[in-house]
Amino acid sequence: MEIKRSSGILMAVSSLPSNYGIGTIGKEAYKFIDFLVAADQKYWQMLPLGSTSYGDSPYSSFSTYAGNPYFVDLDMLITDGLLTKKDVEKYDWGRNPEKTDYGKIYKNRFKVLRIAAEKGLKKYEKEFASFRRRNKAWLENYALYMAVKSHFGMISWTEWPEEDIRKHEPKACKKYLKDLKTDVEFYEFIQFLFFEQWKKLKAYAKKNKVEIIGDIPIYVALDSADVWAEAGWFQLDEENTPVRVSGVPPDYFSADGQLWGNPLYDWDKMKADGYSWWIRRIEGAFKLYDVVRIDHFRGFESYWSVPYGEKTARKGKWVKGPGMDLVGKLAEAFSDKAFIAEDLGYLTEDVRQLLKDSGFPGMKVLEFAFDSREESDYLPHNYGKNCVCYTGTHDNSPIALWKKEADKKDIALAMEYLGIGKDDNFNWEFIRGGMRSVSALFVAQMQDYLELGKGYRMNIPGTLGGNWTWRMKKGAADKALAKKIARMTKIYGRSAKRDSKTSKKNNK
Repeated sequence: MEIKRSSGILMAVSSLPSNYGIGTIGKEAYKFIDFLVAADQKYWQMLPLGSTSYGDSPYSSFSTYAGNPYFVDLDMLITDGLLTKKDVEKYDWGRNPEKTDYGKIYKNRFKVLRIAAEKGLKKYEKEFASFRRRNKAWLENYALYMAVKSHFGMISWTEWPEEDIRKHEPKACKKYLKDLKTDVEFYEFIQFLFFEQWKKLKAYAKKNKVEIIGDIPIYVALDSADVWAEAGWFQLDEENTPVRVSGVPPDYFSADGQLWGNPLYDWDKMKADGYSWWIRRIEGAFKLYDVVRIDHFRGFESYWSVPYGEKTARKGKWVKGPGMDLVGKLAEAFSDKAFIAEDLGYLTEDVRQLLKDSGFPGMKVLEFAFDSREESDYLPHNYGKNCVCYTGTHDNSPIALWKKEADKKDIALAMEYLGIGKDDNFNWEFIRGGMRSVSALFVAQMQDYLELGKGYRMNIPGTLGGNWTWRMKKGAADKALAKKIARMTKIYGRSAKRDSKTSKKNNK
């Protein structure tokens, strides 16, 4: 499905303001939708909503289907009678309103959620039973995986001391479903709470004609229910140990490349089965989102394959992926849905052809455009309409920080190209450069609209710790900012064109 000329804002759920240490899908999420309406934005782009593991990255989740328990709103549970103020206020959730302290969240969140589950399992017995039936295909494996993982001290499933449950043998699974019944039920119920709250938020977004762009990583984490429960789809040996893993090769930015460590897919087996695993995965994504952005799209054409056990990505090699054999099936199966292909990095002609054949819009990052050494494909005059222009992504510095970090010659080129004078607001003129481009969709990070710089970057690729922590101050997304964004949006023909009466009613 084609994306028409429009614009949106990139803002992680975790970055929303909250009284309890991390953004949630509660009141502040609704307020952000109101802000998007007032700013005349059609899209809210999010980072993945999955349950995070070591390193706190939303791109490394315990399940490709499950929602993050951290995002379950505690105030809503209080209103619903599943918690009291005393239950939540006795814990330290962190004292910096602009940073998430994941250590404190991990330590305390599940204590509170267990109180809610104890009450909720009785109150919502019938609704919960229905939820379990509808989602059995993934829910039981996820909950069992989390329960067993907790039982063994949260170590990776590859290190579980009992071979039969490590290999997901039916008899062992049946035994642990019985032995850990209370924990399994708890993890299932938290998903019930997440999806009930998400369903209401999504309905509110739809009512206000705001669409959600969701992000899915091309790979799944080794330490996940996905690999543990369906090991046959991955390049693992007889002991379910990876044979080869993912990464990207050495380049200008990294002499060692990037060793991601995700297990690689067994594409031959997936092809023989008609790619049913991928069809199910995308179906799950579209239950959450209106538009799906596929991270590292070029991996469908060729992927960097590194022998398991290597310390860097240097000894990897390029291996052909499924290409249009898979992408074509996804495009056909979800012909009424919209995709975005993350096609950043070194692109071969084969990758460019795959993108063209798919019909999916690719990405153009404005911060990559201004290389004083050579002309870049990311300069707006090189765009076609079928693309998405970003000021920067979650992996880039906010504009205000980029201006200080980038080569002075590159900044000078940006100012000359975009017509930015010394007395102009660099942030807003940079945004204007993307907003007026021919790209079908324009997306800016919320940090860029707030003119935030050092200390507000979401992620530095290849580093562990200190990432994914930024949170927006309460009240920062105010009416004045929304009005300023809306004016620029209208000038450059990206207006969401909502019914004015509906918008005014929803923003009272």
